[in-house]
Amino acid sequence: MKVAVIGANGQLGSDIIKEFKLAGDDVSGINHCDVEIYDIDSVNSIFKLIKPDLVVNTAAYHNVEKCEQNALRAYQVNSMGARNLAMACNDQDIYLVHISTDYVFNGNQNVPYLETDLAKPLNVYGNTKLSGEHYIESIAEKYMILRTSGLYGKSPCRAKGGLNFVQLMLKLAKERDEIRVVDDEILTPTNTAELARQIVKIKHPDVYGLAHATAECMCSWYQFAREIFEITGTKINLQVASQDEFPSKVNRPDYSVLENSLLKQYNLNVFNHWETGLKEYLLPE
Repeated sequence: MKVAVIGANGQLGSDIIKEFKLAGDDVSGINHCDVEIYDIDSVNSIFKLIKPDLVVNTAAYHNVEKCEQNALRAYQVNSMGARNLAMACNDQDIYLVHISTDYVFNGNQNVPYLETDLAKPLNVYGNTKLSGEHYIESIAEKYMILRTSGLYGKSPCRAKGGLNFVQLMLKLAKERDEIRVVDDEILTPTNTAELARQIVKIKHPDVYGLAHATAECMCSWYQFAREIFEITGTKINLQVASQDEFPSKVNRPDYSVLENSLLKQYNLNVFNHWETGLKEYLLPE
C-alpha cells in the first residue's frame, strides 16, 4: 500500500512513518515545506504526484493559546485544511485518516466520552478541530477520524517547545527540589507509538467513521507525573498544585477521557493501559 503521512516530521507523524515501514508499506512523508493544506491546489498537486492509497493527516495548528490569539489561522489549518483533504481524497479515491482531539468536549461529565456524545468545545482549538471533523464527515467517502488525548512521543513536539510532558517532568526533576502538578484535570496519556500501531491496524478498515483512539483507563496530570518518577526511579518532592496556582489563559476541559467504543466494537482496538504505554516509552527494549 502507498501511504502518505502529512506532518511526517512531527511527534506523531514520525512514529506513523516508522510503523508503516515496519508493516512493509511504501511510505512518503509530507511536511509543511511540501504542502499547504489550507490551499486546495497545493493538496491536489502533492496527491497527484505521490498517488497514495491512504493519507494520514497529523498536521494541525494545535498550540491552544496561539489558537485563541490567531483564530483565523487555526480555522484555515484545522477546518479548511480538513475540508481540502476530504475533497482531494474523494477526487483521487484515497482513504483518509484524520487525527482529532479530546478537546472537542467540554469536560462536564465524569464518565468516559463515547463517539456519540455531544461535542461542545471550550476554546478556539477545539472548535476548529470539530469543524474539521464535520467537513470530513460531510464530504469524504472513505475516511476515519481518530480522536486522541495527551500525546507524548520520542520525536520533539514543536508546539510545546520540543518537550512533551514526560520529558518536561524529568528535566524539572534535575533542576528543582520540588515539582507541583495539578490533580484536578483527568485525561488518558497516550504514547504516539501505540497510536501509530493503531493507525496501521485500520489501514484496511471494515468500517469508516469517527472513532476514539487513546490508551486505556485514566489519570490526573499529578498521577501521570508520579508514575513517570516511579518508573524511572527519580527522587523528587512531588506535590499537588492548588487549583489557582497555574492559571490558564484558555478554558480547557477538566475531564477528557475517551472510550474506544467503536474500535472495540469492530475488534480493532490495540491500546493497553496508559501505564503500559508509559513503560514502553521510558524503558524501551
